[in-house]
Amino acid sequence: MDVNGTVAEGFEPVRDAFVRNFEALGDRGAAVAVYRDGRRVVDLWGGTRDVDGSAPWQRGTAQVMRSATKGVAAAVPLLLHQRGELDLDAPVGEYWPEFKARGKDRVLVRQVLNHRAGLPLLDHPITPTDALDPRRGPEEVAAQAPVWEPGTDHGYHALTYGWMLDELVRRVTGQGTGEWIAAEIAGPLGLDLWLGLPQAEEAAGRTGRVGRIEDPEPAPGPGLRVRPKRSVTKAYDDPDSLTRRAFAAITPFPDQNDPAYRAAALPATNGIATADALARFYAALIGEVDGIRLFDPATVAAARAEESAGPDRVLVVNTRFGLGYMLHGSASPLLGPGSFGHPGRGGALGFADPEAGVALGYVTNGFRKSVTADPRAQALVRAVRGVLEQVTR
Repeated sequence: MDVNGTVAEGFEPVRDAFVRNFEALGDRGAAVAVYRDGRRVVDLWGGTRDVDGSAPWQRGTAQVMRSATKGVAAAVPLLLHQRGELDLDAPVGEYWPEFKARGKDRVLVRQVLNHRAGLPLLDHPITPTDALDPRRGPEEVAAQAPVWEPGTDHGYHALTYGWMLDELVRRVTGQGTGEWIAAEIAGPLGLDLWLGLPQAEEAAGRTGRVGRIEDPEPAPGPGLRVRPKRSVTKAYDDPDSLTRRAFAAITPFPDQNDPAYRAAALPATNGIATADALARFYAALIGEVDGIRLFDPATVAAARAEESAGPDRVLVVNTRFGLGYMLHGSASPLLGPGSFGHPGRGGALGFADPEAGVALGYVTNGFRKSVTADPRAQALVRAVRGVLEQVTR
């Protein structure tokens, strides 16, 4: 495998793990970047830009990152709170009066971010065409009754999370989440990251084609679980389960290579970024990157303070969430107890660890069945962890 890019001295094991992802775990095209203390120490890419093509992946190749988008989008309400423009403990209906319908008048902004709002699904799923309309998803969520009493339990809001967050941002700022990210985050930091891919970037061919790839056969001996537990498989197979219904809020799921889909802004699922942009974003959450820092220490603490933990009513595994971010745990192992970030279903991962001063971004064009802990991303996390352990010995 011809892997391109650079690693700082001591980070060579990350390159080794990245190469093994192609050789043993079936990666077709991917990139990984790591920042430490605001400085890029890993910048690697390899394979093909399209999952079904032969053109080589370039340094600036960007990919749809699925639910890793959630971690980027979560920065917007937290920054609005940091600026005094959004109260996390206010009812959502204070900003969005239509949301109060059907027993939702006491749902808090905080509960949208920590997946405790009780609104993981739509009784009446919307079509891919309707999903491109920024008004339609929020309208359906506003008309939806909670499936559990808000605040009493947690379950992953796979798609509805994005509509609730986007409408809150729109009501507070007058801008959609994608517009706000472009002006306040991506622009100042110089990120190749978009929630709503501009036509010029589409025309320039910046984004590769993504697709499904098969899971590798598990290697003999101990190691990370590749095949899900039977209870998880059963939940995804049952059309009446909360799991299936949550992921079916758009039915059928849109073609992720459709230019119209990539031009839309769905803060739960369709952000597009390079690995470097994703890592640089997380690095700027926890420290300065070229003189820019996004979160102050209090906001970092709020983002990664445990808000939800235990059995997830949607994902059917134990999950941990802060405010908009998944936390280190069995479902999504990150660098350590203080890490916060978000995986994308089937591959992508972005996170930061303030204690280590480390941020990582991984994007791929090959999506697997994994939801929260893809073996390829986990191999890279373990390699970074090993490097840091070696440094501290």
